[in-house]
Amino acid sequence: MPLSLPEPLFDHAGCIAACARGERQALEALYHEEGPRLLGVAKRLVRDTALAEDILHDAFIRIWQGASGFDPERGSARGWMFSITRHLALNFLRRHGREVPIEEPYADHLETLDGAAMNPAPATALADAGQLQHCLGQLPSQRRECLLLAYLDGYSHIEIAARMATPLGTVKAWIKRSLSALRECLG
Repeated sequence: MPLSLPEPLFDHAGCIAACARGERQALEALYHEEGPRLLGVAKRLVRDTALAEDILHDAFIRIWQGASGFDPERGSARGWMFSITRHLALNFLRRHGREVPIEEPYADHLETLDGAAMNPAPATALADAGQLQHCLGQLPSQRRECLLLAYLDGYSHIEIAARMATPLGTVKAWIKRSLSALRECLG
């Protein structure tokens, strides 16, 4: 029996570069690879399937139109796609005065903290959630609160600064340092 090589990982950055060149099949490949997960992100935020589908559609338009502006030095291609989708959903909620209902523990939603959502197996997800809770617990309470307000509740840095009565620069620094600390702890 011949030895089979593992399937190569999907090349998100390559597809985005192809989108920038106008290759529609690259956008289709991205849609087939990440569409269901991006839809899940939008549904989790807006709690409405039809709205989430509209947001997904808008996200892929943005991905197509903004592909030439993607910079792999600033982050992963996959994370960039998830960020676009998440921001569109949060902007929709802000425009329509809707709050994001948090019904599950924070750890279940923090998969996008590093800019790239993951889709682990259930047992791995539980282990990762436990590790994430541990790492969040290591952060000072104000820094942890900033992260949760930004990444779960969808507040902007300015809104967090006002809500916490803290200078904007301090909030930005806390979030940046906290994300670095989480990456190191989870690494």
